[in-house]
Amino acid sequence: MSLVIVLGALIFLMLVAYRGYSVILFAPVAALGAVLLTDPSLVAPMFSGVFMEKMVGFVKNYFPVFMLGAVFGKVIELSGFSKSIVSAVIGLIGRERAMLSIVVVCAILTYGGVSLFVVVFAVYPFAAEMFRQSDIPKRLIPCTIALGAFTFTMDALPGTPQIQNIIPTTFFKTTTWAAPWLGLIGSLFILGVGLYYIESRRRAALARKEGYGTDLRNEPEPFEQEQLPSPLIAVLPLVVVGVMNFVLTKLVLRFYGPVHEFTLGAHGKPVVTQISAVAAIWAVEGALLLGILTVIAFAWRPVLAKFADGSKAAVAGSLLASLNTASEYGFGGVIALLPGFVLISDALRAIPNPLINEAVSVTVLAGITGSASGGMSIALAAMSDTFIAAAEAAKIPLEVLHRVASMASGGMDTLPHNGAVITLLAVTGLTHKEAYKDIFAVTLIKSAAVFFVIAFYYLTGIY
Repeated sequence: MSLVIVLGALIFLMLVAYRGYSVILFAPVAALGAVLLTDPSLVAPMFSGVFMEKMVGFVKNYFPVFMLGAVFGKVIELSGFSKSIVSAVIGLIGRERAMLSIVVVCAILTYGGVSLFVVVFAVYPFAAEMFRQSDIPKRLIPCTIALGAFTFTMDALPGTPQIQNIIPTTFFKTTTWAAPWLGLIGSLFILGVGLYYIESRRRAALARKEGYGTDLRNEPEPFEQEQLPSPLIAVLPLVVVGVMNFVLTKLVLRFYGPVHEFTLGAHGKPVVTQISAVAAIWAVEGALLLGILTVIAFAWRPVLAKFADGSKAAVAGSLLASLNTASEYGFGGVIALLPGFVLISDALRAIPNPLINEAVSVTVLAGITGSASGGMSIALAAMSDTFIAAAEAAKIPLEVLHRVASMASGGMDTLPHNGAVITLLAVTGLTHKEAYKDIFAVTLIKSAAVFFVIAFYYLTGIY
């Protein structure tokens, strides 16, 4: 019965998310409902002492990253830099290679620190225009954007500033550049197999003489040529974020050391900070801040003209995104303490290989919650000590654990109830029935890449 209660809570949360209800509202309902069925006297203590503690802890650690990432994406949009980058890539690769062009644009923007949701809004008008001109079915736009934005640049490429690559740093005391060779190998696998798949879908549609489509929803206005910033200037903030993320990762630890302590006032209480646990977060925050300042320095007129409204929208979006994930984190903290979860974790621990154990645990929970960051947070909060102990016993570096956890989180998370999938389909004006099958295929490629990377590590020892 305890197992049924836990699974029921997970399924309930998945269903309400699929139906479009707020996870912020229903994550505590699902968690406390499970507690109520287990031990009614613990409902209030679990809410205050576990759910809220976990939720607030997540916000404390990661909200600045969400906020700075959203503001950076917004100023990139307001400055016209995103349009300039898109136009330059299309001009370089060619409109006849529409699918490759869109994948490359999404990858550049995502790896440069632009939020996945911002990328969807920024790229869709250009994708629609290119697919229309090339007579490629519109239903293939979502899977093309998903391949470029939701896969290798989100969590596989070393140094990516996306939250899915940052969360493991606090559990394994690693940096966002952990296991660079495994990240690169995994990225090439995803990109190569993914491009082959979407191109095969295009050719199959061409053989059936299926065109772009008619009577479609949410069609953007035809793209109008306008004076855009130089692409070299437009890409500079993305370069600044990438380079400074790497530099600051090294400098923070060198400047502060592994532990920093200070006292304010003669009788103040010492404030101790474990720098090794927050160095990667500080580095990403500093890099994003410098990226924002770079955009303002080169395009201050258009940015400042709309910055008031734009920044409000960015902060509101970052609040919603961070609280959604924080609620799932709180949910996971409660579920992890219930007897039924012990049965699940014991079953997962029964997988003898530590890396496969971690990959399966993370991707299963990411799939159930419909969130890469939420599912990974739940898995690592509950089982990171077990993963670390097993890895140390097998002499596996923690950097490898970081990369496997990060990549596994972005696999099965894109089930139908995933927020990014729902947003992507809504923006493109398509339904799950029309376009989800190909998004799911990209998800399977991403999931396979994790086990490909694990096999590569065991065969070569390279990480």
